[in-house]
Amino acid sequence: KLHSDLDKGVGTVKYTLSGDGAGTVFTIDETTGDIHAIRSLDREEKPFYTLRAQAVDVDTKKPLEPESEFIIKVQDINDNEPKFLDGPYVASVPEMSPVGAYVLQVKATDADDPTYGNSARVVYSILQGQPYFSIDPKTGVIRTALPNMDREVKEQYQVLIQAKDMGGQLGGLAGTTTVNITLTDVNDNPPRFPKSIFHLKVPESSHVGSAIGRIRAVDPDFGKNAEIEYNIVPGDGGNLFDITTDENTQEGVIKLKKPLDFETKKAYTFKVEASNLHLDHRFHSVGPFKDTATVKINVLDMDEPPVFSKPMYTMEVYEDTPVGTIIGAVTAQDLDAGSSSVRYFIDWKNDVDSYFTIDATEGTIATNELLDRESTAQYNFSIIASKVSNPSLTSKVNVIINVLDVNEFPPEISVPYETSVCENAKPGQVIQTVTAADKDLSPAGQRFSFRLSPEASNKPNFTVHDYRNNTAGIETRRNGYSRRQQELYFLPVVIEDSSYPVQSSTNTMTIRVCRCDSDGTILSCNVEAIFLPVGLSTGALIAILLCIVILLVIVVLYVALRRQKKKDTLMTSKEDIRDNVIHYDDEGGGEEDTQAFDIGALRNPKVIEDNKIRRDIKPDTLSFPRQRPPVEDNTDIRDFINQRLQENDVDPTAPPYDSLATYAYEGNGSVAESLSSIESLTTEADQDYDYLSDWGPRFKILADMFGEEESYNPDKVT
Repeated sequence: KLHSDLDKGVGTVKYTLSGDGAGTVFTIDETTGDIHAIRSLDREEKPFYTLRAQAVDVDTKKPLEPESEFIIKVQDINDNEPKFLDGPYVASVPEMSPVGAYVLQVKATDADDPTYGNSARVVYSILQGQPYFSIDPKTGVIRTALPNMDREVKEQYQVLIQAKDMGGQLGGLAGTTTVNITLTDVNDNPPRFPKSIFHLKVPESSHVGSAIGRIRAVDPDFGKNAEIEYNIVPGDGGNLFDITTDENTQEGVIKLKKPLDFETKKAYTFKVEASNLHLDHRFHSVGPFKDTATVKINVLDMDEPPVFSKPMYTMEVYEDTPVGTIIGAVTAQDLDAGSSSVRYFIDWKNDVDSYFTIDATEGTIATNELLDRESTAQYNFSIIASKVSNPSLTSKVNVIINVLDVNEFPPEISVPYETSVCENAKPGQVIQTVTAADKDLSPAGQRFSFRLSPEASNKPNFTVHDYRNNTAGIETRRNGYSRRQQELYFLPVVIEDSSYPVQSSTNTMTIRVCRCDSDGTILSCNVEAIFLPVGLSTGALIAILLCIVILLVIVVLYVALRRQKKKDTLMTSKEDIRDNVIHYDDEGGGEEDTQAFDIGALRNPKVIEDNKIRRDIKPDTLSFPRQRPPVEDNTDIRDFINQRLQENDVDPTAPPYDSLATYAYEGNGSVAESLSSIESLTTEADQDYDYLSDWGPRFKILADMFGEEESYNPDKVT
């Protein structure tokens, strides 16, 4: 309520209100100044309001007093229950935890004023979840209330928590939330086999490394705490089997380490131990975390292929052994209870040459062809054995046959030697050391012996000294040798081996006599050097030979130049023949090309040549007839050449390049008269050129030329 001291109660004062909530939340009576709330107030929405009030004269509208400010505070009541803003909750705690183990802390929030009364004082309690868990009423911390809670018994727990204000008193408001608690696993349980004996049946044909059975120990724990390791306890059968753990199923997989044989042993018994990999030291007192079971394996009999007595057979045979000779045998046996017969045959895929045969029943191997160690020293092939009762069951074994050497080749000198002896050699001097080779396979300790052949033993020139180590030395027996008397000596050497039968060969060595200096260095072994003066040295001989070669080269060059000069002169005279009228710079078709131009008309100036298109070039335009007046016998040569020059200048078929036309018209006044056929009244066929051969060698080329033309085409028309 507002009141001014100037208000006399006669209605002259008017009260006004402004500020937070004026007119919306609060209103004022203008006459009495009473302030009323026009709607419900919520402290949690707005705890206080700031307002301003003023008294105004009704008539003048002027304020009677200064504006005053006041605050309206909303008083709290318990109208909000506690709320769990983070609920529902999820928590976990290890199984077998002791009493009071911390699980989780929950918190409820009350929107009421914590400074006014107990409206915001919250107390926690468990409505559901006892007697397993407890909660602190003030802090909201949840703890275990029972010891040794076992996850394998119950894993999930749902706890209902209540938060109540007013300190938990009657009439207080309450809120609830759910806490889902999971017991996590610990390794508190050892693995256990569900039974003490496991029986397995395994065929004897099972492959090494294959799985032959599974056993499983049960561990109620979870995750890595349930991981199991299996081991075979050393004892009967432990070396034939192995066991591993299947990571997905935690089963023990028994595998075969070695082949099984029903005929050897029909049953195996051994123990398998299962233990945890990850142990918890808190539970060692419970007992050993492992268990043991017995595994009995019965081997099942299967129809198996024959078994060879050896994994591989090695045999030996001498070369050239007669065909059909037995060199060995293989043996295979059926170990099954039925004991079927066995048949043998060679795997021809690996023995295409079929050098051997095998007896199908006995397994004996014999030669089928003559063997040659020098051709093939070893044979490697396979033999297959099959059961008569079941031919599809086969086994294979490798057979190696080594061909032994028979001494059939005599030893020979290993390499051809070039042996020489000095003219000034002394007796007993070794001039060559020789070795021998034998194509036969030399057994250990074989030795070669060297000696002279009987026909050379009585000649006092050379001898052979056997060193007893498969080498021998050629020694001189004379004091000096002469190349003039004998240049070459042939020494037959007999070489024998030590095998049986003894083989020997006679090898002829060639010994050349050479000229040497005083130190034994060979200077020359050529026979031509014998007849040279003794005083000339090697350098002087080389100089003489060089001078001779130079003189020969000079003579050859001189002769070649003379022939070339003579040839050029003859070619010039041949090219100056008057019949060759026109020279072309382009290449023609050779001697058989007679279409380039007609030379016959040029030989007889009296013949009037018809206008013809040139046959050596292709004209670009049509040619015009060329009129050539006949040339008289007494026409001066100058007029004749000028006339022909003018005709070539106006000729449209002339080539577009310069061409030299040579006319060998001789004119009048020659004492010997003309040799040309230009002014001859007779044809070329009427001429007889045999007389040119009588004029001597200077006219030989001319005679040959006209003689060839006459013999080639005597009926040619000019």
